[in-house]
Amino acid sequence: MANENKKTETSRQEMPLGKLNYILMAVCLALIIIGLCLMAGSANEGSTFNYDIFNSTRTTVGPMVALLGFVLMAPAILYRKKQ
Repeated sequence: MANENKKTETSRQEMPLGKLNYILMAVCLALIIIGLCLMAGSANEGSTFNYDIFNSTRTTVGPMVALLGFVLMAPAILYRKKQ
């Protein structure tokens, strides 16, 4: 009997990341994907020049959103609930 109790105690281990960590990581991944989508667009084609490549959304907002996602990923992984 005592041996069975020890097995159940040792087999029950706490997961390193909780549910909230995975939710925060998913939000950060969504920010990265949104930032990359904001940077996407058409390129110059042939002899015509596409002025849309200098759009502020593609040059400023998109990289900032993606960078925010990358920066917030570390706290999302390291976050621990207060017990």
